[in-house]
Order: sequence, then C-alpha cells, then structure tokens
Amino acid sequence: MENKKELSPKHFEELLSSLKIRFEKNMNHHQGLEWADVKEKLEACLISGSEKLWSLNEMERTGGEPDVVTFDKSTKEFIFYDCSAESPKGRRSICYDREALESRKEYKPESSAIEMAAAMGIELLTEEQYRELQKLDNFDKKTSSWVQTPSEIRVLGGALFCDLRYNHVFVYHNGAESYYSGRAFRGLLRV
Repeated sequence: MENKKELSPKHFEELLSSLKIRFEKNMNHHQGLEWADVKEKLEACLISGSEKLWSLNEMERTGGEPDVVTFDKSTKEFIFYDCSAESPKGRRSICYDREALESRKEYKPESSAIEMAAAMGIELLTEEQYRELQKLDNFDKKTSSWVQTPSEIRVLGGALFCDLRYNHVFVYHNGAESYYSGRAFRGLLRV
C-alpha cells in the first residue's frame, strides 16, 4: 500500500481479481447485478482516491471474503458484506467495544469489534442484516459473529452475537467483555 488508506494499482488489480472470481462463483449472492457495473464503480473509486477500496481490501485481508449482496438504488451504492463461510479469522478473539475491553482486569483481547470495524472503515452488521445474509447461504455454522447491539442492552453490560445452528439463525447475548476464538464480526461496506 502506498499511503495508509490507499491501494496501489497493483494491489487494486489483485483485489479486483479476487472479487471477480468470488462474484462469479456466488451468483446467488447478488441476483440481477452485473460484474461490469461493480467493476466500473470500483475503478471510479481508484481514480477518485476513495478510501473505500482500502476498506474493501481490509475486509479481504482479515478473511471476510467480501462480496456484493445488493445495490441501493437511492444512494447508487453497491453493498458488500463479509461472506466467508465462518466468521473472519483475522478478527476473532475480540470483545465487543472499547468499554468492554477496558473493563477486563486480565487476559485482555487485542481489540474490540467496534474499534476494529471503525479502523477498517466498515460497519458491523445489524441483526436484521445478519438474517438477510443467511438467506443467501449458510454462514457461521461453527463460529459466531458480534452484531450491532441496541444501546438499552449495551448500557446493562451485554452485547449480541449470532450464528447458524440446526438450519436456524440464533441471536444470543453475552457480556460485552467476553471473547472467544470462534467469534469475530461481519461487516458491510457501501461503495
């Protein structure tokens, strides 16, 4: 990477190649969308120097396997979700947010889901978005993913996570300071 939040043309071509292969392999993720349109939008981001490409590359680098899931007609943006089969490996063993991290007296994880997502320039999926993702394929059959937690739950010390078991999406709660080797977070990026 040339600058902190900018991709070099070489890195862009590598990312574009990975995204194209994934797009073509998973047509059920984005019915009605064309790769040529996605590519054009990504190339425009390269020309404009948008940090969105850097964020998309961070999703890829941390094991999220980002893929286009829809197009928002009102904002004219493609929406990418992390579509790795299991929760992204490069984001596991993290608690929910900074407050939870600070509350741990010992065995602190390296980071938190909220901080990591912000540093990457992406958003955590909401429970509703997570359920929409699960309609496209089966994700998190062995792992789990933190999702955005309503403030009324978070203020009491809790946080929400989801997974897929028995062909059903489950939403659970845990102390926000907890972390597990099989839990990360899934994000989204609007491009």
